Amino acid sequence: MTTATTPLTLGALPADRGLPDALAEQRLAAEGPNELPQEQRRGWIRLFAEVVREPMIALLLMAAGLYLFLGDLQEAIILAASVGLVIGLTLYQENRAERAVASLRSLSSPRALVWRSGRALRITGRDVVRGDWIFLNEGDRVPADGELREATNLLIDESLLTGESVPVRKQAAETTAWLGDSAGGMGAKPVAAVAGGDDQPSVFSGTMVVRGHGIVEISATGPRTQFGAIGRALEEVEVERTPLQQQVRRLVRVFFVTGAALCTLLVLWLGWLHGRWIDAALAGLGLAISLLPEEFPVVLTVFLALGAWRISKRGVLARKIPAVETLGAASILCVDKTGTLTENRMRLGHLWTPDSSHVVDERPLPETVHPLLEFAILASQRDPFDPMEIAINGLGTAKLAGTEHLHATWEVVREYALSPQLLSMAQVWRTRDGNRLAVAAKGAPEAIVDLCHLDATAAAAITAAVSEMASAGQRVLGVAECGFTGEALPEGQHDFAFRFVGLIGLADPVRAEVPGAVAACRSAGIRVLMITGDYPETARAIGRQAGLDADEVLTGAEIAGLDDTALQGRLAHCSIVARAVPEHKLRIVRALKAAGEIVAMTGDGVNDAPALKAAHIGVAMGGRGTDVAREAAALVLTDDNFASIVEAIRLGRRIFANISRASAYILAVHVTIAGATLVPALLGWPLALLPIHLVFLELIIDPACSISFEAEPEDPGIMRQPPRSLHTPILPWRHIYLGLSEGAVLMLATVLVFGMSLRSGHPDDVARALAFVTLIAGNLTMILANRSRSHVIMASLKVPNPAMWMLLSGTSVLLTLILSVPSARQLFHFGPVAPAAAAVAVLLGISSVVLVDLFKLLVKHSAG
Repeated sequence: MTTATTPLTLGALPADRGLPDALAEQRLAAEGPNELPQEQRRGWIRLFAEVVREPMIALLLMAAGLYLFLGDLQEAIILAASVGLVIGLTLYQENRAERAVASLRSLSSPRALVWRSGRALRITGRDVVRGDWIFLNEGDRVPADGELREATNLLIDESLLTGESVPVRKQAAETTAWLGDSAGGMGAKPVAAVAGGDDQPSVFSGTMVVRGHGIVEISATGPRTQFGAIGRALEEVEVERTPLQQQVRRLVRVFFVTGAALCTLLVLWLGWLHGRWIDAALAGLGLAISLLPEEFPVVLTVFLALGAWRISKRGVLARKIPAVETLGAASILCVDKTGTLTENRMRLGHLWTPDSSHVVDERPLPETVHPLLEFAILASQRDPFDPMEIAINGLGTAKLAGTEHLHATWEVVREYALSPQLLSMAQVWRTRDGNRLAVAAKGAPEAIVDLCHLDATAAAAITAAVSEMASAGQRVLGVAECGFTGEALPEGQHDFAFRFVGLIGLADPVRAEVPGAVAACRSAGIRVLMITGDYPETARAIGRQAGLDADEVLTGAEIAGLDDTALQGRLAHCSIVARAVPEHKLRIVRALKAAGEIVAMTGDGVNDAPALKAAHIGVAMGGRGTDVAREAAALVLTDDNFASIVEAIRLGRRIFANISRASAYILAVHVTIAGATLVPALLGWPLALLPIHLVFLELIIDPACSISFEAEPEDPGIMRQPPRSLHTPILPWRHIYLGLSEGAVLMLATVLVFGMSLRSGHPDDVARALAFVTLIAGNLTMILANRSRSHVIMASLKVPNPAMWMLLSGTSVLLTLILSVPSARQLFHFGPVAPAAAAVAVLLGISSVVLVDLFKLLVKHSAG
């Protein structure tokens, strides 16, 4: 269990609350992890059972059985042992992919903030046990069933359990709650929680916190929760195949139908016309094995699983594995400003009132700005997790300590939330004497001006101050306050008689690596659209620092007034959206998708979830993001860094390019093997390739596809290419043509060597050995040819790939041993081959592929 000490959400609890670490570990061992029964990771026995059911393995075992039926025990044993090698290699590949996926599942598991042994720890949700005390914040998923011990404005979405879309208000059962010292310096005081009306004290696993925060004592985990009782219904959900998966399925179908037809024709030809039924059966099995495209699904599974593992090392977790490849096709990145483009280290830089202006530094704050900071704190959460509120409370704790401006014993009565219609929030506090209420509001300066009903002269002065602060890249918030002595609180903020207090400017520097990452996106044909709630001038200043085109800024108010067609037109020429709220993100995603863009969207809040789900690639923030956002997204940024997204795009493009390379090689090598099996049989010659040879070839092809090509580094210019369409085929017509050409020419060379050897009077086994040497030499050369984007051999020799060179050198050494050792030759049904003849065969195999390579160079030169 990985834990890390983290700041508290609702203050420190007494030492006797929560569980000791040792007891928590005992309960975890006794009651099991806090998760529903799910498909377990496949063990070796299950993997083995699945592998032996593969059609290719079944065909090879049929060939071994045929040899056994003919009384050739040695050949049957040799072929069965060879099949064992293929099974072993396949098991290694499958287990490697399994481990990568299991690792990602562990990393992307929901998290919980738990109080144990007198400290707060961040743990994975599966490690929560009965008796734990859990802190809940807005946006969290409730990790297990429990009873509320404290709640503040807590609303929970229980629609997953009840189907009711309206969030449920939650209130702690009558108990004593503890509020410790917070970031805002509010002090500690026991507060009696009041059970009210229909409010419910129980919370349930899998539900979502949509507002407020609380502390829960866990009463049931895993399958013992309410959610566990209905968990089986989730197993019936079917996942739609991606365009890439559908392409691979079509390729497999084409190969299968073609192979079945050719195998049937071959068996009929040799059996009925020539009466050679044994040879017909062996040739048919050989042709079936050579045409079976079992490498395509392996390539897709291994490349995507290992690709997801690779990008996880760059700070990007893939919750949906196919999104790894999809990310490489992104044409526009819609990104939040705070914490993604910036460092998310907010600090107060400027305090402004109508009577004074103060730049925040190490000096004490003048008394004139104390009320401004005081009411900014009162307009913030008592225990903030928003970076701006943390900065406000932090400065207040440091600068107002010991003054009358920290109201440690005041109590929140009501909160008025931010809304798209009014970009301000307010909190109502009960004062120490309890005889009156104090109301503090903060938000967009124009919203605060509106709340205070200021005249044109005062509004103009505030607007000028906002513009000056925003042009320096600061985020500007207005602050207002009022007292209230009425009997019932009004429904909206406009019903209070607010007085304008002042402006606060917050600075958040752009990450050092962001301008370079934005430039990389531009060269890759990817637009970056920054979406922020900032004032337009602030957004423009930050956009310029990040390297964006800041000439045109689209505001949230303008979005609200545009229809979908007009919004598409504005977004086509805009790189910055300011004064945006989460609801605008969904409209932006839909407009961009309607315009044909492949959209990646970042988000972190509860209200971001619809946009994350609607985007082609939803990217949630792992550091500051909510569980709701993470579960709606396909990818999670562990470091919340924009540069990590760009690096993931680079890897996504590399994955698709390598899948395309491997697919072209698979096509070419299958054409060669099928032709070398089919043509001699149709001509009435002895079989050129026996099942044992096909097994040896499979031991080259599988590692070449799943290891060598997967490890290929990206092309140097991969981020200077425009984004591809989601429907770009993994085997475009140019690659199909080149693959067919390479395969056909190498097949002709192999058949030519075999036929000329037979015509020269060489025994069958010698001719077979020379043909096999030709095929292997050409096959290894074909791997080199398909490495480079241009499919040119000389270009690929300059690119390092240790896995590929190990494969090439190992195959060459093994082939030399087979030809040199008599027992090995006998095993492969080869006769002794003169070194000069073997050299000629190698030269012909290499030359056949190089010939196609030279033709490609000529075509490329002519086109240039």
